[in-house]
Amino acid sequence: MRDCYCTVNLDQEEVFRTKIVEKSLCPFYGEDFYCEIPRSFRHLSFYIFDRDVFRRDSSIGKVAVKKEDLQKYHGKDTWFQLQPVSADSEVQGKVHLELRLSEVITDSGVINHKLATRVLECQGLPIVNGQCDPYAAVSLLGPSRSDAKKTKVKRKTNNPQFEEVFYFEVTRPLSYTKRQFDVEEEDVDKLTLRVDLWNASNLKFGDEFLGGVRVPLRVLGQAGVHDAWYFLQPRENGGKSVKVEELGSLRLNIVYTEDHVFPSEHYTPLRDLLLHSADVGPVSASTAHILGEVCREKQEAAIPLVRLFLHYGKIVPFISAIAHAEINRTQDPNTIFRGNSLTSKCIDETMKLAGMHYLQVTLKPIIDEICTEHKPCEIDPIKLKESENLDTNRENLRHYVDHIFSVITTSGVRCPTVMCDIFFSLRESAATRFQVDPDVRFTAVSSFIFLRFFAPAILSPNLFHLRPHHPDPATSRTLTLISKTIQTLGSLAKSRSANFKESYMAAFYDYFNEKKYADAVKNVSDALSLSLIALSFLRFMIKRAQGRNRFGMKNFKKRWFRLTNHEFTYHKTKGEGPLCSIPIENILAVERLEEESFRMKNMFQVIQPERALYIQANNCVEARDWIDILTKVSQCNRKRLSTYHPSAYLNGHWLCCKMSADTEPGCTPCTGGLPANIQLDIDGDRETERIYSLFSAYMTKLIKMQEACGSKSVYDGPEQEEYSSFVIDDPQETYKTLKLIVSAVQTLEQQHTKYKRDKFKKTKIGSQ
Repeated sequence: MRDCYCTVNLDQEEVFRTKIVEKSLCPFYGEDFYCEIPRSFRHLSFYIFDRDVFRRDSSIGKVAVKKEDLQKYHGKDTWFQLQPVSADSEVQGKVHLELRLSEVITDSGVINHKLATRVLECQGLPIVNGQCDPYAAVSLLGPSRSDAKKTKVKRKTNNPQFEEVFYFEVTRPLSYTKRQFDVEEEDVDKLTLRVDLWNASNLKFGDEFLGGVRVPLRVLGQAGVHDAWYFLQPRENGGKSVKVEELGSLRLNIVYTEDHVFPSEHYTPLRDLLLHSADVGPVSASTAHILGEVCREKQEAAIPLVRLFLHYGKIVPFISAIAHAEINRTQDPNTIFRGNSLTSKCIDETMKLAGMHYLQVTLKPIIDEICTEHKPCEIDPIKLKESENLDTNRENLRHYVDHIFSVITTSGVRCPTVMCDIFFSLRESAATRFQVDPDVRFTAVSSFIFLRFFAPAILSPNLFHLRPHHPDPATSRTLTLISKTIQTLGSLAKSRSANFKESYMAAFYDYFNEKKYADAVKNVSDALSLSLIALSFLRFMIKRAQGRNRFGMKNFKKRWFRLTNHEFTYHKTKGEGPLCSIPIENILAVERLEEESFRMKNMFQVIQPERALYIQANNCVEARDWIDILTKVSQCNRKRLSTYHPSAYLNGHWLCCKMSADTEPGCTPCTGGLPANIQLDIDGDRETERIYSLFSAYMTKLIKMQEACGSKSVYDGPEQEEYSSFVIDDPQETYKTLKLIVSAVQTLEQQHTKYKRDKFKKTKIGSQ
């Protein structure tokens, strides 16, 4: 038996590694890896390694798929035969050569042919053992010759610039024939130029082969000149003879997409159709919803749609519209958002993009603790080791679940606004649709936040960048048990024990069958869907008078502060009317205030158009939380400042920059939004191109959907069976949108065809 893992490589650069499956000759990984490919590559390679505790892991075999062949396997489960791995077959990169054949007349009047070979440069050579010191060996091969020459070694680069020229004598005169000066012209076609790249090594094992290329001299043709780039190739017969069948095979599902993105103006018609989706009534007749209907997997539609709507700031109205429509189609409140619909996939994708920092600050410390402590938490009596005690394990697990549940239910202040706004919309739609169910407004939110956001991150922390590697099997089991419990806690199920197939899980769950856990889930669902958290509803702090009254004293007073989605107010006593109300849209920035201003700690300032309100919180954590939440609720204000004064304006000047005018622009850049804000590097044109590619791939389904609209609007009877897979609420509106989509897609199709035709004309073999 072997302990195997698999790596995913771009050429020879590893980009992903699976978990190790121990003691198996038929390991199942079941792992998804998604990446943007940041550079050009020749092969997508997969290596299977056998872990060895004492020395370096040994490679069992590999699968290398050429870039141009990836499309053949797109989206299909395929078994690939493993190929042997040898140092001589592991090559990547390319070399730029220039060949010139010239005639040289010798002193005796004889004409000789000489070949000038110029090795200009290489690109993308592999890095061997952390470095690359390449040189090129150039030789001319023929029936009776093998002249070899070398370039200088270029140190510490995998893109060396050689710029060296080597001369080879190609033909010699035939001295003993009647036609004294004839040359052996046929020899030129028999000759081949060989260029091998090597990594200069100081080790006793000798230099490492990096790849080579053979260029037959017939490429020179009539002109006698050839200038081209060549991909490096493996050494012939380099690998040892291994029976390939003995190595086994690897099952892969590769989805490879390549987008050729035009300038922005090409996408205007399609982009406008997509961005207006939220305004189309009914939403099922909108362009974005139709994309979800025609795609084979909702996920492939959700990824570019979410990125596009996030980029243009329209994600909340779009998700609100499709969620509202889905809730209205749902009959049972217990099945709300349970399926893999376009709505649930779009919300999942938004949480993944917008909530990554939120996950990090909430879960990473406790996940790190679990992974380093290695406390036994197995509660299945059958799997229990002899040295372990069931009660101790149960207590360990209970402690971890309590800790994680606590950090989740008090984390609302860090949740990005965009997620809060979506949750608010879900809650309102669900509560309106199912008025008889008092819990539906909570479960509509908790089903996403617990079941689809926190639980998967606890289960596989490496996939959410909470841990660099897979946890070991014991820790992985602990995280599985925690994830199951958190999932059930978040579901607010009426009969909790019945949710578990395993009796030991049902018994363990009895610990959490208390009202306080259900209340905590409801509170955090409330807090997240109101962009607020209980901490910030009402709080006692000290504030300095703003000088709103001309003769008022600018002293410090204790006040009760209250924050809602619309205003920030302070009150003399709890429950009394506000002394002052600041509309959220008037908050231009919220920043810390330097201690030297009033010799007071934990101060922050709420900057308004006319003045700043200076507040002292009770401690540093509270100060940070207030700054975070006030920044969050005001971050969409149009007049937000880009600079501020970190100190107060006292005695006629700013303490920080000494400027005298109180209207003077700030001297320090604002800290911007929360770290939890979405700062995504999204290219809107590229996402539109991706959506165009999907529409183009599913054009037959678009046509079928048009037919379905025709049949529904003509007969207005039950849907024909072949069309029943589409959601069509309004055939006429849907048909209009489909017509516009087909037109926009066909226009882009023509532009792509023209571009490819022009590119093909300019491409010649041997060129870069």
